[in-house]
Amino acid sequence: MAELTLRELYVAELRDLFDAESRLVQALLKMADTADSAELRNAFAEHLEQTKTHVDRLRQILESMGEQPAGKKCAGMVGLLQEGDDLMEEDFANGVKDAALISAAQRVEHYEIAAYGCVRSWAGLLGESTAEDLLGTTLEEEKETDEKLTELSESINAQASEDAAAAPRKSRSAAAGSSTYRSEEKAVDD
Repeated sequence: MAELTLRELYVAELRDLFDAESRLVQALLKMADTADSAELRNAFAEHLEQTKTHVDRLRQILESMGEQPAGKKCAGMVGLLQEGDDLMEEDFANGVKDAALISAAQRVEHYEIAAYGCVRSWAGLLGESTAEDLLGTTLEEEKETDEKLTELSESINAQASEDAAAAPRKSRSAAAGSSTYRSEEKAVDD
């Protein structure tokens, strides 16, 4: 089996990111529809438009190299988005759902920040200066989104905490019936 070159790794990771960003477009639509906070809905809608641009940039980079953007499934993003879907199906107290959505979204952002940091560095090493600039722009946008989510989380988490303090506590037997409890119990058994 032949050893992969840095260029081959770079192309594979660009395709991985293309798949990740394409999947995220659909997920952001769902997250925006699920959010209760108008500010959070707007942040998801804004990042949706940005993500569409990220997909276009990745397509442009790959095509400029004579490569097709498709052909790779991003298992990491699939897993992160599944966790987000699972959270959206939970029955949260008022305000807590938005806190959970921010948590899921920030996991995605951190994943993307790590991936874009790598491919931007590789683009520079491979002499792909236009791609390096485009990937650097995307990296900065991902960091800005993460910062915006952190800022939103301050008020949303505080509201969720206030709502939780005002709500009556569920008994342990009621919690045993929740899907989260069953999922954790199953994971321990595995």
